[in-house]
Amino acid sequence: MKRMLSALALAMTCAGQQQSVLTPAGTQSDRIAVLWWGFFWLLATIFVIVMGVMLVALTRKHRGIEQEPLETTHKPSEATESRLKRAVTAATAATVIILLGLIVISIATGKAISSLGDRKNGIAIEVTGNQWWWYVRYLNDDASKIVITANEIHIPVGRPVMIRGLSNDVIHSFWVPNLHGKRDFIPSRVNVEWIQADHPGRFRGQCAEFCGAQHAHMAFWIVAESEQDFEKWAEAQRQPAVQPNDPVKLRGQQVFLNNPCVLCHNISGTQANGQVGPDLTHFGTRLSIAAGTLPNTKGNLGGWIADPQNIKPGNHMATVNLNPEDVQPLLDYLESLK
Repeated sequence: MKRMLSALALAMTCAGQQQSVLTPAGTQSDRIAVLWWGFFWLLATIFVIVMGVMLVALTRKHRGIEQEPLETTHKPSEATESRLKRAVTAATAATVIILLGLIVISIATGKAISSLGDRKNGIAIEVTGNQWWWYVRYLNDDASKIVITANEIHIPVGRPVMIRGLSNDVIHSFWVPNLHGKRDFIPSRVNVEWIQADHPGRFRGQCAEFCGAQHAHMAFWIVAESEQDFEKWAEAQRQPAVQPNDPVKLRGQQVFLNNPCVLCHNISGTQANGQVGPDLTHFGTRLSIAAGTLPNTKGNLGGWIADPQNIKPGNHMATVNLNPEDVQPLLDYLESLK
């Protein structure tokens, strides 16, 4: 119950917008929403017509066969036969035309969302699905400008973004309803998707392909911001971790470095260079813990470190037995990694 409430709080405080294809925030999602509403109103109209005809048929006063003696064979007149044939032919033709129209509109929408316009000004982000978190790497020909983070993607508003999708284990599916449709990430294969946000906001994404026990807890956030804010964020992310500036945080750093944490996690500027789990160099700036499972607060972080299997059963985070007096300094240190 606590996890459900925490997840709800995270969605309410961080989303800023409902996770829905019907609240588009990008070029592709807007076209998808238009297609969805077109289908909805057309099919709703057809449903109402069919229900209306059925009600008329059920409530009208019957004539003919039901009023004839059993031994009498009823034959409809030629006029009736002709009228029925015309009705069936018209209904069949309308059905074929509607279906063909829906196919044409769907194909046109698919082509439109696949061509995002001028991509020369775009940026490339490599996203790798893992059970059950997302590894994020901003690609750049200049190695000094590469940014690595986890479960959170910052993008500039109005610029095309190429998502280069990979998977380290099973099939995952990258889905941000407010920005685009789903894209499968398949082991040993690279799939590409282009997205673009038309206005600032925080948009929740989700793995949309069942990938194991914690599939439902494999979320991420896309933060769309102005070009200036994005560049400021990216520059900060390229910097090494902030060094402790007081004895408590310094002790917390030593707790981290002297425990198995260093075998899985990397903190740039320290001796921790593990590559198994998320990079924690700027962990304190992230919105959530455990791929969107909990808001990133000190209390939630303490619970996650103490017993990750209770919060997210089956995940690959090891339980580290810490001395009670070491917990608070470690939390202070991790929280300071801005």
